[in-house]
Amino acid sequence: MSSLTSVSPYIVVRGGEAAIAFYKAAFGAEEIFRMTDPSDGRIGHAELRFGESVVMLSDEYPDFGAVSPDTVGGSPVSLHLSTKAVDADVARAAAQGATVLRAATDQSFGERSALVLDPFGHRWMLSQTIEAVSPQEMQRRWNEETGA
Repeated sequence: MSSLTSVSPYIVVRGGEAAIAFYKAAFGAEEIFRMTDPSDGRIGHAELRFGESVVMLSDEYPDFGAVSPDTVGGSPVSLHLSTKAVDADVARAAAQGATVLRAATDQSFGERSALVLDPFGHRWMLSQTIEAVSPQEMQRRWNEETGA
């Protein structure tokens, strides 16, 4: 029996203070708290609330292995952000400096989704449910799309 209760992403950025400001302005995140390194002002740890989820964040601390996508040449991880207005949220993120990698499009699995890259190297998939689709129907549609 597992004793796990939740999982929260912990992202590392170059420019923590600017990243927090971006996530608040672009995605409506609420800052729960932050701890600032007294020796140099870097964000040692911060927690942001995105709706019902918490994302933890710090500036780079290479000596602890905490490096940002900028340092390692990108990240294979995308963060999924559920939204109720994907088009407006993508536009707001872009206005705050995000790069739209894939414009909002209706998907066969019942979501309208888009992909943006934030100024700190993290990819965000913004997604809005537009249709309730069962897993079996999702697979059927995918098979049909690919000719399988």
